[in-house]
Amino acid sequence: MTRPEINRSGEMEVFVCVVERGGFSAAARARRMTPSAVSKLVSRLEARLGARLVNRSTRAFQLTPEGCAFYERAARILADIEDAERSAGSGEQPVGRIRLTANASYATHILAPILPEFLDHYPGVTLDLIQTDMVVDLLAERTDVAVRAGPLKSSSLVARKLGDTAMVVVGAPAYLARFGEPKTVDELDRHNRLGFSYVRTVDGWPMRKDGEITVVPTVGRVQASDGEALRRLALCGAGLTRLASFTVRKDIDAGRLRPVLEHLNPGDREAFHAVHIGQGGPLPSRVRALLDFLAERGKVL
Repeated sequence: MTRPEINRSGEMEVFVCVVERGGFSAAARARRMTPSAVSKLVSRLEARLGARLVNRSTRAFQLTPEGCAFYERAARILADIEDAERSAGSGEQPVGRIRLTANASYATHILAPILPEFLDHYPGVTLDLIQTDMVVDLLAERTDVAVRAGPLKSSSLVARKLGDTAMVVVGAPAYLARFGEPKTVDELDRHNRLGFSYVRTVDGWPMRKDGEITVVPTVGRVQASDGEALRRLALCGAGLTRLASFTVRKDIDAGRLRPVLEHLNPGDREAFHAVHIGQGGPLPSRVRALLDFLAERGKVL
């Protein structure tokens, strides 16, 4: 007997609908099916995969870990299918939604000024921009592209380098007039050192001291979750902070911030990359367009 052909994409669509609607009955209404038919379809899918995807009860609906993983992959596959169909119908002009995460400093000082150009060039593309300095799980957060600062850890992600930038300690003139400008590393002990509220690759400020590089801890009275918040705190005279130079370049030129201890700056630089999940196949045209645009116009110096 000939084995019936399996409609994998159809199964994925129903399962994704069950997850996003929060249950079999709601998915059945959305798909114009009976709850029994939806339940049987998910059961057949589980049997074929050899894994339980959903823990069923009369009152609760809960995905298993295998169900969570399958949902994330299925949702991404369906989005890629939709993108392929749209691209085919629009002469390969990129269309669709892109979910992008970037740290607040990059989003404010690099991305925002060039984003209108990207949107004008690709009128069929919409962008969800999430600002965070934290490292997000691209698969779990259904993120297409993430701009990350600092050295990249070994992973399956594909990265494009967007350049690197010098680091600089800065303070507002009013703060320096009140508390004095430090001339040595030891004099930093008398200053409020504004730092990040999460663990970074180098948890402190590298500085030259006695011919060697030492890391000065940030033990100030205020910590923040992103570099743009630290910049604003420094502008308001809350203390000294160490940031990527592109974020404070205009402030320094305008006299709103002053570099501090530049003669002891070790010259380290922070790299920026645009990363995405490597799926072993062609990228959706909308994602490829954004990556190409960032590589050309979104450079960090």
